Amino acid sequence: MNITTKRAKIEIRKGQIADIDAIMPLFDAARRFMRATGNMSQWTGGYPSRADILADIRAGNNYIGIDADGEVVITFAFIVGDDPTYSVIEEGSWLNDNRYGTIHRIASNGKHSRLMDECVDFCHSIVSDIRIDTHHDNKAMLGALARLGFSYCGIIYCRDGSPRRAYQRSR
Repeated sequence: MNITTKRAKIEIRKGQIADIDAIMPLFDAARRFMRATGNMSQWTGGYPSRADILADIRAGNNYIGIDADGEVVITFAFIVGDDPTYSVIEEGSWLNDNRYGTIHRIASNGKHSRLMDECVDFCHSIVSDIRIDTHHDNKAMLGALARLGFSYCGIIYCRDGSPRRAYQRSR
C-alpha cells in the first residue's frame, strides 16, 4: 500500500527475512531517541532483539515503510486479533469489544516526521479499531497518540509484569 503525504511518500509492505539488516538499526535509533528524551527504561536489555523481529516476520506481523529513496525508514508489528496482554485492563476499560489490531515495536530512523500517522492510517485500512500501549516515560509516543486521537483506556501489563499505558482508537 502506498501512502503519500506532504511529509514523505512511504510504501508500507510486510517485512521479509531479507529486510532484517535494514530493520534492526531502526531500533537502535529509537533507543537513542528514547534516552535523549528522558525515556531511560523502555526497550532495555536488547529488546526488541533480532530474534523478536524475525519471529514477527515469520508470523507475517512485521511491516516496513520504504521512502522514495528506497530506504527502510519505519518498522512496526501489527497483529490483528486478541492480544493476551490486553485481556486485563486496570484503572479503565477499552472503548469497545470490537475486533482490533495492535501496534507493537514501532521504530523509525527519524529522517521523516510523523511516520506514526502513516502507520496508523495503514493499520486502519485493515481494521477499524487499533490498540497500542507505551511506557509512561515515552513522552514522544504519548504526544503522538494524543495528536492522532487515541483515547487513554487504562493500564495493561506486559508478559514480564511491567505496566504500560493502554490506548485505543476506533473509526
